[in-house]
Amino acid sequence: MATKKLKIATNTTDTKESLLKVYEDMLFLRRFEEKAANMYQQAVIAGFCHLYIGQEAVITGCKAVTKDGDDYITSYRCHAHAIACGVAPENVMAELAGRVDGVSKGKGGSMHIFSKEHHFWGGHGIVAAQTSMGAGLAFANKMQKNKKVCLTFLGDGAANAGQFFETLNMAKLWDLPVVFVIENNKYSMGTSQPRCASGELYKRGEPFNIPSVEVDGQDFFAVRDAMKKAVDHARSGKGPYIVEAHTYRYRGHSMSDPAKYRTREEVENYRQKNDPIINLTKVLEKDFKVKDEELKSIDKAIKQQVEEAVEFAINSPEPDANELYTDVL
Repeated sequence: MATKKLKIATNTTDTKESLLKVYEDMLFLRRFEEKAANMYQQAVIAGFCHLYIGQEAVITGCKAVTKDGDDYITSYRCHAHAIACGVAPENVMAELAGRVDGVSKGKGGSMHIFSKEHHFWGGHGIVAAQTSMGAGLAFANKMQKNKKVCLTFLGDGAANAGQFFETLNMAKLWDLPVVFVIENNKYSMGTSQPRCASGELYKRGEPFNIPSVEVDGQDFFAVRDAMKKAVDHARSGKGPYIVEAHTYRYRGHSMSDPAKYRTREEVENYRQKNDPIINLTKVLEKDFKVKDEELKSIDKAIKQQVEEAVEFAINSPEPDANELYTDVL
């Protein structure tokens, strides 16, 4: 059993083109979520809406080391994960708006996005419920001997849930090919981690002999390299692995949360000194001589793509009332 901290520098095999693609992916997720916030304020999006702004390096670092066909499952903060798995942004936006062209036909909304085609299994509104389902997906992969891995994402709050501990026990007992990614954004709804969690979260697997590591979740390279080791471990048949990514959400727990439990200075400190996109930008500018004009051009194109996704969503009709009775088990 190994529990340790890990911080990895830029991979020497990275190219300007490959890192610009990562930058584009991260920035797209940022702009998409910012637009979703705007649409929520305009009442185009109703219900709950949990944004991923500030955490973009985690999902992009994970996607950099997995293969087509690997499974992904997460909690209700799921827009970015769905898009990263290949779900079309316009179908995600339409889902947020409750339209028939949404990936879940407009019936799931922000918290319940699924795509079997893209091996993305949700979007789950019950805290820690996805951890057991992730182990179930990994169990199926093991039975089918397909060498696929399931990445199961959870927040710091879910890391305290009993269901998670029961899942860890079974995952190790059966050596399931699952990587548990704890996205520790410091607040379980409105409660800071030190007030609700005893011990370090990445060590939750110690009683079950599950190896684990904690990384800087604002550093794409650190996440990617830690996840490479974790995914290789699980895929080789050695069982589960835990990666705790220390990250930070800039917005409230959901759009209805004013986040008065933290100071404006705390948020601005992350924005200015440890933003995942700015961190990657510094590498691009310093090591690959990327000019500001090129980055601005990428941003402009992304904003246009997001606007097109919004236009698609608002032009999509609302589901027929009969849809209330379909896909019900």
